[in-house]
Amino acid sequence: MATPLSASAVLKALRAEGVRVVEVGNWRTHNRNSKGPWGPVNGSIVHHTVTKGTAATVRMVRDGYPDLPGPLCHGMIAKNGQVHMVGWGRANHAGGGDPKVLEQVIAESYGSRPTPPTRGNSDGVDGNARFYGWECENLGDGKDPWPAAQYDAIVRVQAALCRAHKWSAKSVIGHLEWSNDKIDPRGFTMAKLRTDVSERLKHPASWNPGSDHEEDPMAGITKRDIFDAVWKTDAIGGPTDAADHSTNPTWQPQSILKDMQARIRSMDKRMAAQTAAITALAGHVGTGADSETIVAAVNAAIERAVVDVDGDRTGD
Repeated sequence: MATPLSASAVLKALRAEGVRVVEVGNWRTHNRNSKGPWGPVNGSIVHHTVTKGTAATVRMVRDGYPDLPGPLCHGMIAKNGQVHMVGWGRANHAGGGDPKVLEQVIAESYGSRPTPPTRGNSDGVDGNARFYGWECENLGDGKDPWPAAQYDAIVRVQAALCRAHKWSAKSVIGHLEWSNDKIDPRGFTMAKLRTDVSERLKHPASWNPGSDHEEDPMAGITKRDIFDAVWKTDAIGGPTDAADHSTNPTWQPQSILKDMQARIRSMDKRMAAQTAAITALAGHVGTGADSETIVAAVNAAIERAVVDVDGDRTGD
């Protein structure tokens, strides 16, 4: 049993192990501590997300669902090996599990794997209080690949926790080893993962397995992920004359572009209307036309000009 690491301590441990950490919002204080205990901790559980797309997955594990509030883990390990920290404290990830498995993890007293669990989420002991939780971006269908960068990050994260608490790799289990109604993670075995964590613990935290292959940092990132990261990040100062500026001071880049487009269209219409009005007035100078005729001609010219501007602004 151990006192949970502080947010600062886990960051230090992860980075010392070579983990590429992404801090998401108020992750240090985002938790479910008001709903139950957090600690003492006895181990770490690995999950898969059954999702695709890093940005959407981060949002899901941070915010949760209407019937299962987030955070749904402490960190989400993406396809490219980055670890997105989304919460710290009690998290809705482990649920109920087998008390015999908990005993074996505490004692680190099993063989290649704990005994198969006979209890699950509805009738097991509270795992959210006892385990760190790590969701891994994967469809969980046994076909979605696990890039080398992602698997290496999973090993490093688990080794960092074991090293910090002086645990062996037997303190690391999969969700399917904790609860009899879970199947995750799929695509690699927990026995193999524990073997790799054990090997890593034989070396300093700074150790890097020898390889001539350099991983692509963009591996697993889709065009949609890039689009969302660039155009849907709410971080640019919005226009100060916006009606909601006091409550919504930052905008997404795509919203800035839409606002500029609307303003430019409005300016085009006003300029076209002014030009048409001046031209119509000039055409009636010296003709002796009465004011009613001139006003009608000006209004007609303005209407034609605005229609022409709208016709020129078509999408592709």
